Amino acid sequence: MRRLAILVLPLLVAMPLAAAPRAPAPPAAGTTGPPQLLDRVVAVVDEDPILLSDLDRAIGLGTIARQPDEGEEAFRRRALDRLIEWRLQLHAIARFGFEEAPLEEVDRQLAELEAKFPTAAGWQRELARLNLTEAQVREILARQLSVLSYVEQRLGPRVFVDVDDIRKYYEETLVPKLEKAGQPVPPIEKVREAIRSVLREQRLDQEIDRWTRQLREQADVVDLLDQEPEPLPPVVGTIGPP
Repeated sequence: MRRLAILVLPLLVAMPLAAAPRAPAPPAAGTTGPPQLLDRVVAVVDEDPILLSDLDRAIGLGTIARQPDEGEEAFRRRALDRLIEWRLQLHAIARFGFEEAPLEEVDRQLAELEAKFPTAAGWQRELARLNLTEAQVREILARQLSVLSYVEQRLGPRVFVDVDDIRKYYEETLVPKLEKAGQPVPPIEKVREAIRSVLREQRLDQEIDRWTRQLREQADVVDLLDQEPEPLPPVVGTIGPP
């Protein structure tokens, strides 16, 4: 469900797709090198900048997964749009105060994320590549869980699934799908609660989409991803150690 993709880290770590910027090697003693761009702003959400390194880290941690046959440019564009959505949501719930995520749930999410790597050393290498610490990853997870809690409290009560909705889904969607696949069709009583969960997720997704569109319409969002960075000024002098 899209709700999980938006609000909770899906914990799917794919092949590294982009590296967070790293500081270049310092010039040799007695020399100066040309100025080098270490990071840049790719979007601003109500004066809150999103950096290129934020985008690279989200991709590297697998918080935004590449779709089949999706090109690099389209993927990074969609990833930035998702980061903008997350930032808008975080700004919204900050106005009401963050509800602290349970530590045990953060621990569980972190363990699942780490388990996607073949070895503990591989996990640590990925963190180093992205210039992240486990404490920073825990903070990311905690914030996402806070958004999920907010959504359940504020938007969840708007979602209702009645018996007619369940029967319609059963007759018009589930039964034809199972029959086409040659699979047995269970009686509706056996799948009623599963169908209720599916429909609730779908409708909650729609509520989240509506809420996020409203946030974006009301916000001042500047998208700079496709804008070429301005040339860096020349180095005109250096300051030695004290």
